Amino acid sequence: MTRPAEPGVPPPPEVLRALGNDAGGLSAAEAPSPRPTGWRAGPRTLRLATLVGVAALLAVATGRPWLLALAAGPLCLLVLSASGGPRPEEVQAVADVPARRCFVGEQIDVTVTAAFDGAVGWIDPGVSPGPGCELVSLRTAGAVVTLGFTAARWGRWSLGVVDLDLYDEGGLSRRTVRVDLGEVEVFPLPVDGAFTPIPVRLPDRLGEHTARQTGEGIEVIGVRPHVWGERQRRIHWAATTRRGSIQINQFAAERAADAVVLLDSFADIADPATGRSSLDESLRVAAGLIRTYLRSHDRVGIVSVGGKLNWLQPGSGDAHFYRLVQTVLDVRRDLAFHTPDLNRLPPPAIPNSALVYAVTPLADGRVMDVLGGLAERGNPVVVVEVPVGDPRVEEDDAVGQLALRLWRLDREALRYSLVERGIPVVPWQGETLDLSLAPLLRTRIQGRAG
Repeated sequence: MTRPAEPGVPPPPEVLRALGNDAGGLSAAEAPSPRPTGWRAGPRTLRLATLVGVAALLAVATGRPWLLALAAGPLCLLVLSASGGPRPEEVQAVADVPARRCFVGEQIDVTVTAAFDGAVGWIDPGVSPGPGCELVSLRTAGAVVTLGFTAARWGRWSLGVVDLDLYDEGGLSRRTVRVDLGEVEVFPLPVDGAFTPIPVRLPDRLGEHTARQTGEGIEVIGVRPHVWGERQRRIHWAATTRRGSIQINQFAAERAADAVVLLDSFADIADPATGRSSLDESLRVAAGLIRTYLRSHDRVGIVSVGGKLNWLQPGSGDAHFYRLVQTVLDVRRDLAFHTPDLNRLPPPAIPNSALVYAVTPLADGRVMDVLGGLAERGNPVVVVEVPVGDPRVEEDDAVGQLALRLWRLDREALRYSLVERGIPVVPWQGETLDLSLAPLLRTRIQGRAG
């Protein structure tokens, strides 16, 4: 069974191996050592010099002077190439990355252009990609090198470095110039969803959700007697005919909701069956929730706990989606190295009566303290449980089977304790959010203050 990381201690080695050595707290891959600056002998020079040296050595060792003729050809090539045109003294290279934001799986195009004051024979690029991107294409056309990277995982990643080897016209000497491609932000692919459960209490702000109060909406919730000055088109003719007096349609107010996504980054655990990272799945679910509520013109915020405490207060609009995801892109680097004060979650990030979605694998007991504090504040809380899978146990291992049974019972007891506090627990089905959130549509979500 994989245990969550303790505060201040890196994740266990088995977790790092299961996650491709890229779990929380891991530093990015180090760039290769810089190559020598200035002109130096190239591979062709070394090969020709080796031929000349071997021929001279054989002639001396065997006492046959005619073997020196074997060195005449390479020696002439060395002399002719050395007498070529002047080599560049000033060499520069610039990298152009048109888009530094993308989603997982998208391609990032990079153009590296070299500028020099002399003549060169050709350019040989050497690419060292960063840990979160893969090199998929490389084209060289004169002094322009075009690279294509694929974003493999979400996060802030360095694209790596490119070492351009510039050879003189004879190809005997070379000079290297290094270009740093900088960082890119890779956003996770949000899961699909359309359902937006709402709490009992809604803020007094115009939106698309039907409130329990009367107001200017489109859903009829009853009739009432006519008051002088009201619009005639609101007359309910059936009730007017039945009661003998003019009756007016009464509509429900339409309000917007406040939602906050609480991201649990205490641990990053690989599912033994599928190998999926719990942190990857959590961020995909969180991004899906954010996008779904923003489409309904609601305000959405985010709080990530586990490493460095990151939060962004609720807001709305398409641009706010990227700000929310950018807030938590560094959670993998921060995992298990910092322990925030869980009793002091920022009040501006969680408004009163805001609906809180806690996306968590329930693998660390510290998240229970966070959920308990939110429930005591009166916020309606929903736990979206990201599955981590059962630990692998041999079928003929009686002790292991008993431990597995106890582990399952402990998980059930954990869920039951949350439900007893009034916190519903919905499992993440791994397909769409609608399958997980559908049970919440039966009634509005209650909070302590509701």
